[in-house]
Amino acid sequence: MAETVKGPAGYFPSIEKKYGRPVGEWQDLIRSSQLTKHMELVSWLKTEHGLGHGHANALVAHTLAEGK
Repeated sequence: MAETVKGPAGYFPSIEKKYGRPVGEWQDLIRSSQLTKHMELVSWLKTEHGLGHGHANALVAHTLAEGK
């Protein structure tokens, strides 16, 4: 039986399916942004790239946890 992914990474399959880009591309965008604060990055992904709040939040949380 496959183990269920928990935390922000649990959103990744639906993010890739809905927005048509691999998670790595979203993380590269986040890392290349001049923004550094969590909610600034979430707002930017929502307004500039059309992501929903939960998906943007998951990507930012996971990327910042890895070290931007």
